[in-house]
Amino acid sequence: MKLILKILKWIGKILAGFIIILLISGLCFRLFSSKPVPPGKLVDVNSTKLHIRAEGQKNNFPTLILESGAGNDTDVFHWIAEGLKKNMRVIRYDREGKWFSESSKDSITPEFYARQLHTLLEKNGEKPPYILVGHSMGGPYNRIFRDLYPNEVKGMVFIDSSHPEQWERLTENGLFEENQIALIKILAVLSDMGLMGVYSSISNPKSIDKDLPKDCQNRKRNLTSYSGKVYRRYLKENNINDNILLRASQASKLDSLPVLVFTATEQYGEPEIWFEMQEELKRLSTKGKHFYIDANHGSIITKKENAEKINREILLMTESID
Repeated sequence: MKLILKILKWIGKILAGFIIILLISGLCFRLFSSKPVPPGKLVDVNSTKLHIRAEGQKNNFPTLILESGAGNDTDVFHWIAEGLKKNMRVIRYDREGKWFSESSKDSITPEFYARQLHTLLEKNGEKPPYILVGHSMGGPYNRIFRDLYPNEVKGMVFIDSSHPEQWERLTENGLFEENQIALIKILAVLSDMGLMGVYSSISNPKSIDKDLPKDCQNRKRNLTSYSGKVYRRYLKENNINDNILLRASQASKLDSLPVLVFTATEQYGEPEIWFEMQEELKRLSTKGKHFYIDANHGSIITKKENAEKINREILLMTESID
């Protein structure tokens, strides 16, 4: 019995020492690691600094506005922006609280983000007309923007876009399940403690965006390792998701507005239901076109050859707009 107690005591000391080393390592990472640098610039919008990346010269074409999904950053649109910035003005940005943008202290309504984007564009010297490109949840955000500013939007592009009725029709609970929410909360704490940074430094984990250039992959890894901000923003997005989808469902139809819908063929759950909802997005306009791309929800934009297919259609649409 004494031997067992002695062994347990030594195991306890080893574990305690290991935890202390981890905590010290995390503290050192927080103290001495460099804060990730945004690739764009920060623009003050009503006392909230928003991250925006503006590329390409302003010309007779509408300006392209790229709206990312619930959890993504501006880098997921790398190949879209690279392929189109030589032809037109291309804008990417992070919604408040996301990635390099500050969190807003204002009360958040479903229309808040559209109004904030509108002010951001004005502050950055951008002028309509615009073509709105939305991936995933970016689609509903764009529908709200167009509903508020119909005269400024000359075309819309939905890339494997969310649908206002998707959770009900797919019989899912939302962006994240309860166990995922718990994991995200844990990751946020670990990042704040610097432990995610230590883990990334030691293991150099593979990026889920393997089709993007290395600098894009490293930027995402560094920001998610630096603090828990990104993870906490996931939870905020989850909380507002139902209200955003509801407001998008109340947006007016798109009449004869040029609309492109791109759908990934690789889907989880019930793909036929997703394809049906994508077809409904096309039918929002009498000038809607629907394309299927052999990809999944992420690689439809992060893979260069998929982005090139999308870019070709966007250019064709742009050239047809008066």
